[in-house]
Amino acid sequence: MALFVRLLALALALALGPAATLAGPAKSPYQLVLQHSRLRGRQHGPNVCAVQKVIGTNRKYFTNCKQWYQRKICGKSTVISYECCPGYEKVPGEKGCPAALPLSNLYETLGVVGSTTTQLYTDRTEKLRPEMEGPGSFTIFAPSNEAWASLPAEVLDSLVSNVNIELLNALRYHMVGRRVLTDELKHGMTLTSMYQNSNIQIHHYPNGIVTVNCARLLKADHHATNGVVHLIDKVISTITNNIQQIIEIEDTFETLRAAVAASGLNTMLEGNGQYTLLAPTNEAFEKIPSETLNRILGDPEALRDLLNNHILKSAMCAEAIVAGLSVETLEGTTLEVGCSGDMLTINGKAIISNKDILATNGVIHYIDELLIPDSAKTLFELAAESDVSTAIDLFRQAGLGNHLSGSERLTLLAPLNSVFKDGTPPIDAHTRNLLRNHIIKDQLASKYLYHGQTLETLGGKKLRVFVYRNSLCIENSCIAAHDKRGRYGTLFTMDRVLTPPMGTVMDVLKGDNRFSMLVAAIQSAGLTETLNREGVYTVFAPTNEAFRALPPRERSRLLGDAKELANILKYHIGDEILVSGGIGALVRLKSLQGDKLEVSLKNNVVSVNKEPVAEPDIMATNGVVHVITNVLQPPANRPQERGDELADSALEIFKQASAFSRASQRSVRLAPVYQKLLERMKH
Repeated sequence: MALFVRLLALALALALGPAATLAGPAKSPYQLVLQHSRLRGRQHGPNVCAVQKVIGTNRKYFTNCKQWYQRKICGKSTVISYECCPGYEKVPGEKGCPAALPLSNLYETLGVVGSTTTQLYTDRTEKLRPEMEGPGSFTIFAPSNEAWASLPAEVLDSLVSNVNIELLNALRYHMVGRRVLTDELKHGMTLTSMYQNSNIQIHHYPNGIVTVNCARLLKADHHATNGVVHLIDKVISTITNNIQQIIEIEDTFETLRAAVAASGLNTMLEGNGQYTLLAPTNEAFEKIPSETLNRILGDPEALRDLLNNHILKSAMCAEAIVAGLSVETLEGTTLEVGCSGDMLTINGKAIISNKDILATNGVIHYIDELLIPDSAKTLFELAAESDVSTAIDLFRQAGLGNHLSGSERLTLLAPLNSVFKDGTPPIDAHTRNLLRNHIIKDQLASKYLYHGQTLETLGGKKLRVFVYRNSLCIENSCIAAHDKRGRYGTLFTMDRVLTPPMGTVMDVLKGDNRFSMLVAAIQSAGLTETLNREGVYTVFAPTNEAFRALPPRERSRLLGDAKELANILKYHIGDEILVSGGIGALVRLKSLQGDKLEVSLKNNVVSVNKEPVAEPDIMATNGVVHVITNVLQPPANRPQERGDELADSALEIFKQASAFSRASQRSVRLAPVYQKLLERMKH
């Protein structure tokens, strides 16, 4: 009975899942990174943590899985060392760090964790050491010895010259009047310090980094009899101004100050919240053309988008960045924030000149280059960052520049530079009209386009949208990259020059001397009306040479039999529009005849039934024409397939004959079967 009860309990635990069997609170990111470091160090003994040290520096990090394999911090190589995990120490003659550190008061614990300078300065004050050694419950964010040593000399002098006021206040600002462990340190929270109840900003990032006023926790959760000690890498100071106030008092933000006032964002930047402002300096504004700057400053919506593109939704300290990180701005753009050694980078550029300027509602990093979002750009400016410069030059030469820099709501279909590898067309009336048909009379977004939609161009043409499994096309040209949406216009990068439809399929065929025999065949077969009316057809059009390549007898028989001719021609007509950009690997296209055509694309060559297409994508108002140099044969008409069918029939009859032979063992009984075989073979 007891065994049954245990088995039942186990079954219930498995049914309820991990939550039932692994009870307990979820671990914080810091604790998860520490746990990973423990796992990596366990072969060196109990309570040993793997630590990554940046070569040539004293910077150390507990390692997460990704960093462990990359062996890099901010692009710099690291070496792995193995140290006692926080709270443990070595024992002579034993492996690892088997002993827990003895509990002592806060003052003594400072010396144990490597903050002897903090201990020394505590001694110099009259009041603080007794407090750290006495009863109570405190938390101290203790600067490391290196943190004190890196303070500017004038700052350190001002502290130690007035130990019972300046130094005491500075140390008490590092303290909280209760015990606070890392599992309580939440991202964006504030703690009340023991200096005039001033706030301390806490940020706990997904990669396990924890910062206190942008100082990184080096080793955390060192317990003491009267509190807890966290070792940090900087000496922190009080925060008095909000982001807006810092902008107002810094001379290097003169242009930014005017822009913020004009946009109305000053209310947000002086209010509550936790933001990161990537603050462009005067130098950053001076780097862009005055025409562009004046246009944006004079456009409230573009200006607001510009400034919002410099504001992140939460505070981000420099110490949190140990590798590449994608962050979203208030404008909605994604920025790639990274680091190279001690330098922070934005989108791969080291444009941050001053970092971690703390405000009561966030943090400011100075940047020396504007981050202009697409939403504040003209079509010309969008194109300048894309691989379409050749097409843009053509639009300029054709006198269409005013459309691409004005306030019209337009969508530009710009072919890639690679489309023009064999040269650009001369600027004449035909080219100007063609380019006008690459400009849509509306500002579109590709995610809202749908199959069969029609778009009107500046040239007066109606263009169709085709949605395929892996591509989105406008007539014969498909979108090659994500569209860029600007202030008034949207840029679609296209994989070829677009060809607007010019008449029906019959108009296309009649207007091309290569198809005179095909046109005559269509007329003889009674299909002219079909290819003239509205529809969605894909026509694989055999040239005159294709018809002449047929055996004379076959050609005469075909052209003399209207029904058979219609059947053959319908096999050349698909019942939907399929441009080359929508083919992918293989598409089975149903023909008007009923059988399916196998259309494929390999090495940029379109094939139908494994026969290469000589020229694809001649657009018509009711379809598309692909030029072929062979007349296609439906499956039922292919000699090889008729032979295969006959062989299959003969094989089946032989199987039946063999079965009869085994059953009767008398050859006379096989006569009817062989007779049947002979009759089938005759047919």
